[in-house]
Parts: sequence; C-alpha cells; structure tokens
Amino acid sequence: MSRLRASIHASLLLLPAVVLLAAFTHVPAVRTFIGALYTTPRGNRPEVFIGLDNYRHLLDDPVFWQAMTNNVWYAALTIPLSVILALVMALAVDARLPGRAALRMAYFTPTVLPMIAVANIWLFFYTPGYGLLDQVLGLFGVAQTNWLGSRDTALNAVIAVAVWKEAGFFMIFYLAALQTIPHDLREAAAIEGASRFTFFRRVTLPLLMPTTLFVLVNAVIGAFRLVDHIVVMTRGGPDNATALLLYYIYEIGFRFWDSAYAATLTTVLLAILAVLAAVQFLFLERRIHYR
Repeated sequence: MSRLRASIHASLLLLPAVVLLAAFTHVPAVRTFIGALYTTPRGNRPEVFIGLDNYRHLLDDPVFWQAMTNNVWYAALTIPLSVILALVMALAVDARLPGRAALRMAYFTPTVLPMIAVANIWLFFYTPGYGLLDQVLGLFGVAQTNWLGSRDTALNAVIAVAVWKEAGFFMIFYLAALQTIPHDLREAAAIEGASRFTFFRRVTLPLLMPTTLFVLVNAVIGAFRLVDHIVVMTRGGPDNATALLLYYIYEIGFRFWDSAYAATLTTVLLAILAVLAAVQFLFLERRIHYR
C-alpha cells in the first residue's frame, strides 16, 4: 500500500511537466506530421488530403536542396570548431593564470548577448570599406571584401559569428567538468612520469566524454535551428547562399503562408535531428566513463 501511494505521489509530481511537454512538444510534432499530408487551407477552401505529394514536391525543390547543402556545410564547420574551441578555452581558464576571472568573463560574454545584438555587431565588422574587418586587413594590404554580399564568403562569415557566440556557452560545461576531476589523479600521473599531453589524452579526455556527448547533442541541434541572425544579416542571400533549413521553413511558413509545405520541411528537419541524436548516443555512449 505504501508503495502504491508513493507511485501515485510521484506521478502527480511529474504530471505538470508531462502535460507541458506533451502540449508544447509531442502534440505539435504529431500535428506537424499530419499537416504535411494535406494542402494549405486558404480562404473558403479547406485543406485536402494529398498523401505524400508535398514530399514529392520537396524532392524537386532546388531551394530545399540548396538550404540542405548549406546546412550540412554549416554544421560540419560549426560543430567541431565550437566544441574544440570550447575545450581549449576551458583548459586555459581552468589553469592558474593571472586575471583568470576576467578571461572567463571575456570568453562567456558573447553567450549572454542576444543573437539580434550579436548579428548587428558583426554587421558592422563585415561592412565593406569601413567595417572593422576590412580596416584591420587593410593595414596588411588586403583589398576590401563584401563579406556578406558574395556567395564565396557569406556562409563562412555567418559560421564565424556562430562559433564566436557558441564556444563560450560550451566552455562553461567543460570548465565545470574539469573542476570535478580529482587532483589526486594529476598527482599520481606526475609521480608516474606522465606528460601533460598523456594525462589529457588518457585521463582528462575520457572523463570529459559525458560532457562531450551533452555538448555535441546541443551543438547539432543548434546547427539546425539557426534563423534569427540569418534574418538580420543576410536574409538567406545572396542567391540563397546562406539559406539554412530552418530559415527556409520560416520563409515558407510566415512569408508565403504555405503551412502544409512548411510542415513537410519541419518533418524532414525533425527526422534529421532524430537520426543524428541516435547516431551520437549509439557511438559515443560506448566511450563514456561515468563516475
């Protein structure tokens, strides 16, 4: 009887979280899957069931494939760069350095800035001619560059902004994990004559794997949910060179008001994220050492 009462009590405590999760995550996801099978209702014309026609249209959509290609390239660069840079910064501020608190604050400051503010700051940096980047490069004789107006540089310029902002956020998790590693391990390794690199590779890195898994999952999600600073900086241009998948969904859903096709694109995005998350947990879980 006491066990039953404890189960009921636990279920009641979990009920608000379950209701909120279902209302704002699961129900909208199911509604999105269903909406992708219908046309978009317009005026007096109700939605009509069309099966997989939206997905057939998606396969023939060149802008979708351009946005997907851009997003893959964006993810392939931002994820490893931001994670590696976060780990390097965490190792730097974990050491006993003069001014360590100021250095931590400098690394973390981009994280607390709103993305709209960050985008406007970097718009000034990238402005051709009198922007900060051209002013500095001009001292070395480098010609002026329209960083956000050229197909060759626009996406990489957006990637640089994302890495600058996200690395400090991931650094906090690595720094917290580094501070949980017992000093006894470092002393034992030093007695055995292990170098700092050996200690990092054989001890520190394996103990950081739970944090790395958490950071990677968040980095993957972040790489496929970027929309705000694309809106501010490039609006997907030039010629869809910086159009990412979520920005394309935003345009279809809120600019062209095609909710059914936006639901189709969203379903594809959710499927991609689910597959990537499953792959991460499948392969990285084997390398994780929980204490």
